[in-house]
Amino acid sequence: MTDQQVLIVGGGHVGLSFALLLAHHGIASTLLEKNRYPTISPTDDRTRSHYLDSRNTALSRRTVQIYQEIGLWDELQSHACRIDSVQISEQGSFGRAQLNKVEEKVESFGQVIENAWLGRKLLLAAQQSPLVTLVDNASVNAVAQQADGVTLSFSNDDAAENEQQLQASVLVACDGRDSTVRQLLNIGTTTYDYQQTAIVGVVETNRRHEHVAIERFSPAGPLAVLPLTDPEGDGNDEYQQGYRRSVVWVCPTGEETKYLEDDAQFLQTLQQAFGQRAGTFVAAGRRGAYPLSRVLADKQVEGRCVIMGNAAHTLHPVAGQGFNLCMRDAHVLAQMMSAQVLKGEDIGNAQLLKRYEKARQTDQKRVIRFCDAVVHGFTHPNPAIKFVRNMALLAFDKLPNIKPLVATYAMGLKS
Repeated sequence: MTDQQVLIVGGGHVGLSFALLLAHHGIASTLLEKNRYPTISPTDDRTRSHYLDSRNTALSRRTVQIYQEIGLWDELQSHACRIDSVQISEQGSFGRAQLNKVEEKVESFGQVIENAWLGRKLLLAAQQSPLVTLVDNASVNAVAQQADGVTLSFSNDDAAENEQQLQASVLVACDGRDSTVRQLLNIGTTTYDYQQTAIVGVVETNRRHEHVAIERFSPAGPLAVLPLTDPEGDGNDEYQQGYRRSVVWVCPTGEETKYLEDDAQFLQTLQQAFGQRAGTFVAAGRRGAYPLSRVLADKQVEGRCVIMGNAAHTLHPVAGQGFNLCMRDAHVLAQMMSAQVLKGEDIGNAQLLKRYEKARQTDQKRVIRFCDAVVHGFTHPNPAIKFVRNMALLAFDKLPNIKPLVATYAMGLKS
C-alpha cells in the first residue's frame, strides 16, 4: 500500500500521530514541519529532567485506546498518570460533584502525560517507520490542486531558489491555529476571543494527588489541577501517587504577568482558589501564558485537502477536549483512507473526504458547544445563573444515569 502518498503539513503531536495511524494501515506519508526536529535517540532522556518544568496533556480513554491500537501506549505509559476520580466545584458556592472510576466501572477516566515525552516518543516512532518520511525546516509556499493530485511547494530556508515540490493524492494540514495551508486555500475562520489567558505549568503539593483531578470554577475563569507521576515514578505502577500536579489557571487577559513572575503570589492565588482540596501548594515551576480564543475553520475539506487539528478547531482548554477531539478526527480519517486503499480506489477522492467531514460534524459540534457552555455558564456573574449552575452540579452528582452518560462522552467513548 505504499504507492498512494499522503502529504501532511505540521509535525506536532497531531501530525505525527496521524502519520503513525496511516502507517499502521500500511499507507505511506511525507510529513513537513517548519521547525527543526531535535536530535534524539531511543536511549536518551528516559527520566524527567525537569521536575517542575513541563507542559502536559490529559488524554481521554479513547485517545489511549488509539495509541494502544498502533502499539505506542506501552512506551507512553511510563510518563503518564491515571485519572481515577474527578472533583468539580465552584469557588465560594455550594455546588459540587464527583466522578469515580469504581462507580462508573472504568479503568480510569484518562491519563495525564508530559508533552515533551509524548512528542519525543511520537517522533522516534515516525523516524523508525519505513512508511513515514520526515522533512523538517520546511516552509510551505504554495498549494496547487490537480484532478488527480496535489502539488505542494516548499523551501528549507528563505531563499526562493531553493524551492522544492512534492506531489501526492491528498494533503492533510495539521499546522496549527494560524495554519499556512488553510490560508493558501483561502479557507476563512470564525474566531471568538475569550479575553482570557491560560497560565500553564507544574506545581508541587504537600499531599499526594491519589490520581484525583480537580476542576474548580472561579470568577476569573475555569481552573484545573491534574495528577502527574513523580520524577522517578512509573505510570505503570498501580500505586504511584505523586506530589507533582499539572495546573491550568485561567485569568482575564492583561493579568497574566503577575502570575508568571512571582512564584509566591501564584501559589497563594492557587491556595485561595482551591482551599485544601489539593493540600498546600509548596513549589511552582516555570509557567507559560497562552491567550485563549476559539478558531473554527469555515470548512475542513477543499478538494483533495483536509484541514485537521488546531487548524480545523482550536478550543478552550476548560475540559481538556481539544487534543482528544483531534485524535478522533485523525483516527476516523485514517480508517476511511485505509478502506479506500483496500478497495483499490483513489485515497484523495473528494467525495470520500467530504464524507469524512460530514461524519465528524456531530462529535465536533457537541464538544464545541459543551466547552463554550461551561466557559460562559461558570463565568457569568449573575447571582440567579450562579444558583442555577450550582443546583445543576448537585443534580449531576445525585441523579442516576447522568454521570455514566457524561463520563462516556468525556472519555471520548461515544461521539
